[in-house]
Amino acid sequence: MANNIKFMSITEVADRIGVTPKTIVRWEKAGKVKRSKRDWRGWRVYNKEDFLRLKEFKETIIYFEEDGDGNDKE
Repeated sequence: MANNIKFMSITEVADRIGVTPKTIVRWEKAGKVKRSKRDWRGWRVYNKEDFLRLKEFKETIIYFEEDGDGNDKE
C-alpha cells in the first residue's frame, strides 16, 4: 500500500486478511470493530489504518482460539 491515501473495498480488505466481507460486517454490527467510512455511493471504504486495525483484530481472535485454553482447535 502506498503512503498516499488509497481506499480499499470491503472485498479487498477481507481477501487480504483471510475472512469474508460478511464477517467484517458482523464484527461492525456487533461493535467489535469500528464502523467503516462510506463513499458517495454508501459503500464501505477502508484506508491503511482501518486495514491494519481489522488485521490486528483478526489475529487477536486467532490467538485466543489457539491459545485461550491451551489446546489448538481444529
